[in-house]
Amino acid sequence: MLPEHAPFSPDQRRAVEIALAGLDPSQRFWLAGFLSAGGAPATAAAPAAAGSTKLTVLYGTESGNAEKLADLSVKTAKKRGFQAVAKNMSDLAPADLAKFENLLVIVSTWGDGEPPESATAFYKEFMNGSGPELKKLRFSVCALGDTAYEKFCQTGKDIDARLEKLGATRIHARQDCDVEFEEPHATWLDAALKAFGPSAAGATLEVATAAPVATEFGKKNPFPSELLEKVLLNGKGTTKETWHYELSLEGSGMSYEPGDALAVIPVNAPDIVEGILKASKLSGGESVEVKGSGSKLLADALREDFDITALSRAVLTKLQALSGSEKLAALLADDAKDQLKDYLWGRWIADAIADFAPGGLAAADLASIFRKLPPRLYSIASSPLAHPGEVHLTVASVRYQAHGQPRKGVASTYLADLVEKGGQVPVYTHQNKNFRLPASSDTPVIMVGPGTGVAPFRAFVEHRAALGNPGKNWLFFGDQRYTYDFLYQTEWQEHLKDGNLTKLDVAFSRDQPEKVYVQHRMIERAKDLYAWLQDGAHFYVCGDASRMAHDVHEALITVVEKQGGFSREVAEAYVEDLKKSKRYQRDVY
Repeated sequence: MLPEHAPFSPDQRRAVEIALAGLDPSQRFWLAGFLSAGGAPATAAAPAAAGSTKLTVLYGTESGNAEKLADLSVKTAKKRGFQAVAKNMSDLAPADLAKFENLLVIVSTWGDGEPPESATAFYKEFMNGSGPELKKLRFSVCALGDTAYEKFCQTGKDIDARLEKLGATRIHARQDCDVEFEEPHATWLDAALKAFGPSAAGATLEVATAAPVATEFGKKNPFPSELLEKVLLNGKGTTKETWHYELSLEGSGMSYEPGDALAVIPVNAPDIVEGILKASKLSGGESVEVKGSGSKLLADALREDFDITALSRAVLTKLQALSGSEKLAALLADDAKDQLKDYLWGRWIADAIADFAPGGLAAADLASIFRKLPPRLYSIASSPLAHPGEVHLTVASVRYQAHGQPRKGVASTYLADLVEKGGQVPVYTHQNKNFRLPASSDTPVIMVGPGTGVAPFRAFVEHRAALGNPGKNWLFFGDQRYTYDFLYQTEWQEHLKDGNLTKLDVAFSRDQPEKVYVQHRMIERAKDLYAWLQDGAHFYVCGDASRMAHDVHEALITVVEKQGGFSREVAEAYVEDLKKSKRYQRDVY
C-alpha cells in the first residue's frame, strides 16, 4: 500500500495500487517508495538483486572520453541488472584484476601509440610485469583512437592481447573506435553485456514521464556561440600568429571549470574544398549521402561534414581499393612502413587522389573515403568567475609550407579567417577531470606553459584571484621573442603587482645566441622549485607533447635528484608518486 503522504488524488491512488499489486514484492517495495517520494520525472531502473552478475568497467582516459563512456556503460549495465562499478586504471594495480570475474575495458590511445597519462603506470606494469593469472576472468575491450595516427587504438590492442595471454577469456571481440566513438561503443556494449549472460535482476522497471525536455547543448547539439572579441596577441615582426578569442555562453546552459576544454566544430575552407574537387575531377554539384544528414550537395558535404585533409593509412587503403593503384598497394605493404611514413608527412588527401587516382573519382566513391570532420578541443583560457557567461581561447593559427604547397590547420584558421566578430561558432564544453586546481586554496601551484600552453594557467590564476585564494602561484612561460611573443604580458604584470602571481619566470628562445627554454629556467630555479614541492605544491604542464613535455619531465626529475640528494631511480619514483597523488598533472597535445 502507498503511504498516506504519497502525492496522489484518491482516483490516482487506486490506479497506482492496482498496478503495484501486479508486481513482485521487491519491485512493489521499490516503486512504492519512489512514488511516495514524489515520483521524480525521470526513467529509473530497479536495483539489482543481491545475486546479480558483478561487472567491473575499467577505464584509462586522457581527455575524459573513456571515463564518460565508462560511466555510461555502468549505468546501462545497472539497468540490465548487473552490479556494475567503474574503476580508473590510475587507482588499480594489475594484480587487482585477479579479483574480478567480469571485466569491460575502455581505454584511449594518445599520440604515437601511447597510453593515457593517468594510465601509464598501470599499462607499463601490466605489459612488462609477470602478470597475475586471470583464468577466471571474462573480458571485452573497447579501444578509443584516431585513424589519423599510424598506431590506431594501440593501447587497447595491447591490453586486449595481454589479457588473453594471461589466461582471461575474451567473451566479445574488441571494438576499435575512431573519433566518432558513440555509436560503435553502444553497439559493442550491447553485445558485450549480452555475452556475459542474463543477469539475475531481470527486466528493468521504467517510470514514464511527460515532462518536456529542455534543449541541451553538447557534442550532438553544439551551441551557436557568438564571437565577442578576437585579438592578435603577437606583435609586428613575429613569425607567429596567436589569437585571443572571447565567445559567449549566454543562454547555453553550459558550464566549465578551469582546466576544461572547449570543443570547436569547424568547417573546411573554400580553397581546401576546391582542391579536393579539382583532384577528383568533380564539380561539387553532385549529390552524396551523408550519415545522419541524408542527401547533400557534394560541395556542402565537403565543407561541413567530412575530414578532407588528414591523410592516413586508413584513407589510403580505401583509396587503393577504389583506384586499384599498384603503386599505392606497394606503398601500403608491410615492408614499406618507412616509405609510407615519408609519404604521409605534409601531404593532404587531395595530393593522394592526384597521385594514385589521376582519372578522378565518382562522387559517392570520394565521399566513402572520408571520416566525419572531428571537433577540435582547446584548453579554456578563462575563469567563469572572472568572465561570467563567456569562455576564452588562446589559439595559434597553423600555417606552413610542405611539398611546395601552403598548408594550414582546419580549426585554427577557421577561427582566424572565416569567423568575424559577431559571427557564430558551434561549440560545446568538454570536462577534463585530470587537470584540476588543488582542492585547498592554500596549496602552492607551479605552472609550466610555453606558447599557447599558457591558456589554462590564465584561467587558474584568474580563478584563484576571483576566489581571493592565498595560495602561492608560480608560472614558467616561454616563447620565441620577448618583444613579439610574450602572451598576456600586461595581465601577468598586473597579477604580480596584485599578489595573485607569486613568481614569474620566462624563457624566450630566440633572444640570444643560445636557445633557452622553460626547462632551463626550471633547472636554474631548482632550489626554490624543490622547496615548493616539499611544501606540497601541485605541478602542472600544458603544451606540446612531443618535445616540451618530455624535456620538462626530465628537468623535474633532475631537480628532485639534485636538490633531494637522491639517486636517479629514487627521483623518478618521487615524480611518479606526484602523479599518483594527482600533484603532477599534464594537459599535452
